[in-house]
Amino acid sequence: METRVALISIIVAENTDTTKLNEYLHDAAPYIIGRMGIPYRKKGINIISVAVDAPQDVISALSGNIGRLDGISSKVVYSGVVSAE
Repeated sequence: METRVALISIIVAENTDTTKLNEYLHDAAPYIIGRMGIPYRKKGINIISVAVDAPQDVISALSGNIGRLDGISSKVVYSGVVSAE
């Protein structure tokens, strides 16, 4: 199965759906390389970066599900690295 390395950037502007966000991230745990969260108190938001190595469809589904949550947005940046596992 081919996998890609990507970075999912998440901005949490409202804490209404953070439980669901954490569920999505928990479900994707086997693919997560690492994650970093930064509370930006001055603006009242949280910035989360999640590095993953996963199949394209898993990355797209995860980012799409996160982006549909209220008060939360996400974007993905892909590396050029594709590997077969």
